[in-house]
Amino acid sequence: MADSIIPHFQNDKGVDMIEIGVKEFKCCGATPPYDHPHIFLDMGADEEILCPYCSTLYRYNAELDARDSRPDGSLLVLDAAE
Repeated sequence: MADSIIPHFQNDKGVDMIEIGVKEFKCCGATPPYDHPHIFLDMGADEEILCPYCSTLYRYNAELDARDSRPDGSLLVLDAAE
């Protein structure tokens, strides 16, 4: 797993639900410095999960790639140093 990057998603738009193309990811709430602790979430066999910090509902969508989201722009792009 060291060779894979876990995507981070944020909810700057304040939507209730974000569709994503992965089942394992990190939620950071909003773009830093307005973020919450970057929490690892794993949907397992489920199709959705609720972030316990910001209450964003993440729903798995198999049509999306790992770096895609609906609405667009929910992927947080981190600096290489992070």
